[in-house]
Amino acid sequence: MIQCDGLVKIYKTDDIEVVALQGLNIRVEPGEMMAIIGNSGSGKSTLLNILGGLDRPSAGQVRVGEWDLLKISDEQLVEYKRKTVGFIWQNNARNLLPYLSALENVEMPMMLSGKVDRAYAKQLLEWVGLKDRMRNKLQQLSGGEQQRVAIAISLANRPSLLLADEPTGSVDTETSDRIMGIFRQLNRELSLTIVIVTHDMSLASKVDRVVAIRDGMTSTEFVKRNPSLDLTAAGSGSGSIKDAHEEYVVLDRAGRLQVPRGYLEALGISGKASMEFEGDRIVIRAPKQIGAEQDH
Repeated sequence: MIQCDGLVKIYKTDDIEVVALQGLNIRVEPGEMMAIIGNSGSGKSTLLNILGGLDRPSAGQVRVGEWDLLKISDEQLVEYKRKTVGFIWQNNARNLLPYLSALENVEMPMMLSGKVDRAYAKQLLEWVGLKDRMRNKLQQLSGGEQQRVAIAISLANRPSLLLADEPTGSVDTETSDRIMGIFRQLNRELSLTIVIVTHDMSLASKVDRVVAIRDGMTSTEFVKRNPSLDLTAAGSGSGSIKDAHEEYVVLDRAGRLQVPRGYLEALGISGKASMEFEGDRIVIRAPKQIGAEQDH
């Protein structure tokens, strides 16, 4: 569904140039529900904006389904955003029109595409648990209810890809669990591909796969140990992501990888290191320990 190879994004002004993505590689399979994590400034939101058609890549390759987002025209980009991708913002104000009811908000993207399907709009609001609230104006809804309206809006034009930017960042734990349950239900019943950007590790532990981005590149990846395990159940977020996922470092096509910073700091490796084969392992040693028995 998503394929990024050597993806680069550079922001330029008159006096400064910032490289937000520097050769990022990532693949997302159709029907997958995954999360992207990273510290502020790591490039995760830049990646989401590119996938959502809100920003243009500078170089590399990025495909979503049949669309080549590096070469897409402005007219095609409008069609892509209307038909292929749905977007959920952390800030409800970017999703919702306050003077409309929940139902009218869901119908608005349909209206812009030229085809209003009220029955489907009602069905979407039922899916997110707002069957009895669809006629309410936004000021009559709680923050969690407004975020569920935003989920329904993002699905109004039947996208095949759903992107969510910190979708539970402004709600309590109970509402967060409910929203994640909705995502899982949509993922299963509609075979919807869902990509969530978050810094919340407890939320990340409730998806099938987690990709960590550091310094504009993919660094490590966590894959669920037991694919049949339902991590959206109440209380499942209490453990560490490593309790339910296996951690891997990610190699790009040139064989480059980012060793997690915590590993390097714990073992005093910086600047350069020695690397060699040892049986079926690749061993990395700090310069001061080259030739010694201790290895990392």
